[in-house]
Amino acid sequence: MERRTRYDIYQDILETVRRRGATGITRISYGANLPVDRAKEAVEFLMERKLIDEEEYGGSMKYVITGKGGQFLNALRTVKKFLEDEGGEF
Repeated sequence: MERRTRYDIYQDILETVRRRGATGITRISYGANLPVDRAKEAVEFLMERKLIDEEEYGGSMKYVITGKGGQFLNALRTVKKFLEDEGGEF
């Protein structure tokens, strides 16, 4: 099995949050196939860059994708597709 890059992990997290809407860290870790502690680190990284936001829903913290996060996700998909079409690796 090939190792994922950080950008693959960020893409998986952003896609999970976009697909599920307001999502808790456990669901993000399942969706991105990461242990919860690594998912938390990646989510913090994405929050620092304003790609996802943390909001309170019913007494628990959930994460939602921002407009900037959606743009970043689309850019990642575009770059990945371009590199795959050219036979390169991402």
